[in-house]
Amino acid sequence: MTPGARIAATIEILEKIERSGSPADEVVSAYMRGRRYIGSKDRRAINTRLFDSLRRRARLDYHLEKEGGETLPRLRVLADLLLSEQLSLNEIGALFDGQGYAPQQLGDGEKELVKKLSGKFLLDPEMPEWIQAETPEWLWPQLSVQWGERTSGEMAALNDQATMDLRVNTLKADCGRALEVLKKDNVEAEPTSYSPIGLRVKKRVNLQATTAFRSGFVEIQDEGAQLVALLCDAIANHKCVDFCAGGGGKSLALAAQMKDGGPLLACDTDHNRLDRMKPRLKRAGASNVTRHYLQGDDESWIVENANTAERVLVDIPCSGTGAWRRNPAAKWRLTPEKLDDLVELQRQILTQAASLVAPGGRLIYATCSVLPQENIQQIDWFLEQNSEFTTLPIADIWRQTIGTNCPVEGVYLEITPARHGTDGFFSAILEKKT
Repeated sequence: MTPGARIAATIEILEKIERSGSPADEVVSAYMRGRRYIGSKDRRAINTRLFDSLRRRARLDYHLEKEGGETLPRLRVLADLLLSEQLSLNEIGALFDGQGYAPQQLGDGEKELVKKLSGKFLLDPEMPEWIQAETPEWLWPQLSVQWGERTSGEMAALNDQATMDLRVNTLKADCGRALEVLKKDNVEAEPTSYSPIGLRVKKRVNLQATTAFRSGFVEIQDEGAQLVALLCDAIANHKCVDFCAGGGGKSLALAAQMKDGGPLLACDTDHNRLDRMKPRLKRAGASNVTRHYLQGDDESWIVENANTAERVLVDIPCSGTGAWRRNPAAKWRLTPEKLDDLVELQRQILTQAASLVAPGGRLIYATCSVLPQENIQQIDWFLEQNSEFTTLPIADIWRQTIGTNCPVEGVYLEITPARHGTDGFFSAILEKKT
């Protein structure tokens, strides 16, 4: 592809992301699947430019609005080329020449915008703090109170490129064996800092083409998610429920932790997500997982299985603020109203899941959020409503399950990219009194 064609593809994908509301990586994958002719180098170049543009959106929009331009994907890419890469007027004209697959030529208004932005830089000292930090304006005051002087650093890490972490499937290999297979695949990796079954890839690769992945030795999973699964302390003779299983990442981790014992029940309200779990289970060699489709508040299955599970994991639907480095477009879709709706939904789901826990069993609540409304405040609310549950200190569970000193203080697990190099996760472990 020519440089201009790469620019055009980036603009087209950004427009699709804005229209669809889907996660950026899903839109990119769908776009590339329909265009097999795009080579690996071109894919990497498009992907890099696209995500860089998404991570600079607030600052780019600041400049566009200041100069009277519209905040459209085409103009954001144009502004990014000028402000971040400092391209000259002639270089911009060569990219936007309308030849072949390049973007159409600049209009008069766009030419005027290029002149105004030429020579300027992405960071403007006059920018408000929330724009410099690429944070929704309505969230900035809360985050500033929550994190204090750490706020800018925390948000910078949440806006950075995410790592590629792997969970070693202990049903088939240990970390040493997995590293050997990855090395034969020309994949460099090293052990993660906290998860004893985690590996971090040093350079991004197409992992799905490797023997290590295709043979089920490893699964792509952030180190933080691995820690949540390990803290469940699921063992072979437990009945364990993954109540919001989604695509099955944590179900697979629990299956390995239980040494393929069980039963392990993976539940979700989305048939498609449960179906996508099937090939993953087969590849991992996990036979102890039963998938169950949940059908609403009057689910008779919940009544039938009440008070029977030793472990119930609730990786609950949330704002995803802790995973913004993987899906930077999501931050601009979150509103106070959507957050309020999520909080109410979480309470409904948490109440349902809690009814499954047997006396003496544990309820493990988890989010990939950094917001207290979805985390500590939800646990406070739950404990007020359910006096038969009590919290277990995370440090004690960490030592029992992971065997090292817990890197966080306090009762709950709260980890972030800035402090721990993982996605942002929260987890609380609650035990039902006997």
